[in-house]
Amino acid sequence: MESACYVQSYPFYGNLLGAEPCRTIPPHSPAPRTPKPTQERTAPQAAKIITDPATGRTYSKGRLLGKGGFARCYEMTDNATNKVYAVKVIPHSRVSKPHQREKIVNEIELHRELHHKHVVKFSHHFEDSENIYIFLEICSRKSLAHIWKARHTLLEPEVRYYLKQIISGLKYLHLRGILHRDLKLGNFFINDNMELKVGDFGLAARLEPPELRKKTICGTPNYLAPEVLYRQGHGPESDVWSLGCVMYTLLCGTPPFETSDLKETYRCIKQVKYTLPACLSSSARHLIVGILKRSPGERLTLEQILEHEFFTKGYTPEKLPPSSCVMVPDLHPPNPARSLFTKVAKSLFGRNKSKTKKSPTEDDEISKLVTGLVKTSICRQLSYKTVDGNEVTPVTAHTVTGNSSPVETLTEEASGKSVSRSIRGSLVSSSDAFEDCKTASGVMENALEVLKDCMSSMPAAEVNPPCLSRYEHFVWVSKWVDYSNKYGFGYQLSNRSIGVLFNNGTHMTFPANRRNVHYHLTNSQHFVFPTSAVPEQLQGQMSILQYFATYMEKNLMKGGDLPCHAEGTQPPLLLLQWVKTEHALLMLFSNGTLQVNFYNDHTKVILSKPHDSYLLTYINRDRNSQTFRLSSVAEMGCSSDMLHRLRYTLKLLQQKTEF
Repeated sequence: MESACYVQSYPFYGNLLGAEPCRTIPPHSPAPRTPKPTQERTAPQAAKIITDPATGRTYSKGRLLGKGGFARCYEMTDNATNKVYAVKVIPHSRVSKPHQREKIVNEIELHRELHHKHVVKFSHHFEDSENIYIFLEICSRKSLAHIWKARHTLLEPEVRYYLKQIISGLKYLHLRGILHRDLKLGNFFINDNMELKVGDFGLAARLEPPELRKKTICGTPNYLAPEVLYRQGHGPESDVWSLGCVMYTLLCGTPPFETSDLKETYRCIKQVKYTLPACLSSSARHLIVGILKRSPGERLTLEQILEHEFFTKGYTPEKLPPSSCVMVPDLHPPNPARSLFTKVAKSLFGRNKSKTKKSPTEDDEISKLVTGLVKTSICRQLSYKTVDGNEVTPVTAHTVTGNSSPVETLTEEASGKSVSRSIRGSLVSSSDAFEDCKTASGVMENALEVLKDCMSSMPAAEVNPPCLSRYEHFVWVSKWVDYSNKYGFGYQLSNRSIGVLFNNGTHMTFPANRRNVHYHLTNSQHFVFPTSAVPEQLQGQMSILQYFATYMEKNLMKGGDLPCHAEGTQPPLLLLQWVKTEHALLMLFSNGTLQVNFYNDHTKVILSKPHDSYLLTYINRDRNSQTFRLSSVAEMGCSSDMLHRLRYTLKLLQQKTEF
């Protein structure tokens, strides 16, 4: 058995454009089919230079951005102004029937009236003898569907960030009497500034009184509201229902009513039958339940959603980093005590103390606070309840702070008295081989740089260079299991430790000796607990960790013949990010190691730097490994098999760092 478990596949829901015409979907019919490849090949293609017949203005057609049921979207540049647009190109042959043409006209008429920060901007349109061209604001970071496909699940602060923008745009539409009727991940576009824009108004319609609403079933099956399936027509509440499905999908990894059978999906929607994963916060669960109500009148309104505690009591970042398109961001909620605690920490541990003398009042206040924290054991110590109700203290509370030395004792002068206390927690040196790779983006950028340098000077060769018989040992992933549709991503390292990166962004590891459990609240907040005294709050995640450990031990084969080695004294290796593509799995680790596992033949590429030089390890389809110095590969070249995988890895890194 291969060293991976595919618990559930992740199909791409919808298309980039979502521009299929409103159609009737019988409740028990199969899902709408996509056009056959032969149809797409024969479809008229836009010319390289597009000319507006009315004005004579010309545009250069660029890359294909996406395609829908009967339209394609291209990047186009105005040759006079160099302004770039996203242009929806619709061949006349695809809208030859009157009702098809009417829907395009309706889309244009509705969209051209809209002017809102969170709605894709309509610029202009024209047509020539072959196509209709709709010029829209370009969103360089594609859509939420692309982010979801790379990430599988998002953190609650990220979901709040995106939902607030969706709701802002949706409130604007509803106030203007417009229903979107096809809200889904692929129709939420992200611009260069990480701002969300609601787009694709191919199915949008004017709000009509209930008795005049059309009873057509249209939209994307996984996001349809019960009243739509019951042919009661769309209302604002139907858009709210779809919004709830979007929220669930981003938090849980799959749409709430998704099944392998469309008929069963429709039945689940009508009965409002879905499962709320245990990993969701209580406020998220409560909000989803409030939105996904069978009766439209019982659903929360957009205003009520924003007033819900999920938003009012939860942290929403002002802006997300572009890297969050492909990896979990390291978000830091504003904490009123944080700035003051930072001053305290600097007064205790800071090496570069300010030469500017503070006022006696400020010195006195900080001194009193430090003394109070030390006396009450709040400083650097946390207390949790275990399952049996006993109070325990974490063995260690690590905070990564660069290359600072461990601190074992706090000493502070206050009112002429010396207060000294041994602290269980300590500052930990982060002098890993990749000193600048504390984040997934850092690891990715570093790996991209060294691989580009290697391959730019690599000569052609038929065989690999001589492999190393002895080298500094490194840690790699020997087994993995993807259960992110419910819990997270689990893996076993070559030193027999087990780790799980949970869907909520936290991380838990189980060393080979199983004596302690390491819990990472964020990449920089690391706690260690005895296995017998894991806090009650973490028992659920601990159970999942143990389940993954047992499953991988019993069911999965080791992924290669590289030797296993005992754990060192350093903190456990931390999985920063994993990305699944159509062909491979990419994993990035806190010590700078990058590993790519290829699905079809189970080959693997591992880039590591355990000591002074970079090592490149290739595990072939027979699970036999060879390790080389990267410099040797650059000087002597490598076999076509390994070169093919290195090129794929380089291309993958380039794509991910472009976000």
